[in-house]
Amino acid sequence: MKFTKIALLTASVSVIASLAQAETLNIQTSFNAGDFSTQYLTDTWLPKIKEMTDGRIEIILTPNGSVVPARETPEAVAVGVLDGDFTSVNYFAGLEPAYAIMGDLISGYDTPQQMLGFCKDGGGEAMMQKAADSVTGGEVHVVACGPYSREALPARTPIRTFADLAGKKIRSPEGLAAAVFQAAGASPVSIPFSEVFGALEKGIVDAADASAYVNNDATGLHDVAPFPLYPGIHSMPSMQFTINTEKWKSFSAEDQQALHTWWYDAMSAMTEEVDKKDKELAARDDAGDKIEVIDWAQEDRDQLREVARKQWEAYAEKSDLAKEALDANIKYMTEIGLFK
Repeated sequence: MKFTKIALLTASVSVIASLAQAETLNIQTSFNAGDFSTQYLTDTWLPKIKEMTDGRIEIILTPNGSVVPARETPEAVAVGVLDGDFTSVNYFAGLEPAYAIMGDLISGYDTPQQMLGFCKDGGGEAMMQKAADSVTGGEVHVVACGPYSREALPARTPIRTFADLAGKKIRSPEGLAAAVFQAAGASPVSIPFSEVFGALEKGIVDAADASAYVNNDATGLHDVAPFPLYPGIHSMPSMQFTINTEKWKSFSAEDQQALHTWWYDAMSAMTEEVDKKDKELAARDDAGDKIEVIDWAQEDRDQLREVARKQWEAYAEKSDLAKEALDANIKYMTEIGLFK
């Protein structure tokens, strides 16, 4: 009986110690509260990090702007207002031009898996760390990076080939995306995202840089733009996963590796899930008589990539780090056959 009491007491102390060591990370995302991405990660992947660290670490994801504006998350993580972020790095292009290259190499990679490979195995993480160091002085650690979907392009009129871009008015954010569309012969038009539906409906634009197929479907864009390009030809925003450097250093090597593995596993799974939903919707629509889903031939995609490359190179002149980021991307893209 005495032995049993001692064993129970020892077990209780062990459990209490384990609980005392548990770390809750408050991570702000650039996803909105009702997004598919937020719900999918919360329901499916947040429980897994507790399992992978034997309960030592758990993560709470908060939506876009919940603590600070998305563009301010690097500073907030650096000073400890946030434990980390899970943010589209396009928001930081104004802080350092390299973020525009790393955030969305317009018309670059064909699939999210390719760019995830660049981040994980092709030097992307190290490049993202250099960008973070340039704006936070080393107070932010980049755990991982990469995209989870490629955006489709809803269009009012058919754009079946690269040549068909000529003269088309395309809603596009300012910056690299607009430069690429213009170089391809289209006329980029800068209008707020909230006005995309009306602009397509009224014919103000012929096509729009909007979102993933599943999101465009949900907002009814295909009702007024029944010639969507899918898979898309342009935008594939990359995310970053960061943690305050001091906090990161407090974790064991085992838990650091778990966080790294967890993020890439989660992003790969979410990529597959979004791709599955996109394909199901595109197949459903293409089987009907109201929507024609257009899939560009590889030669047209390659032609747009070559045009885009000149715009990447022009943008990369904005800083030494941007040039280094572009060189790293092109090296990897050449290795996997996207450039000869």
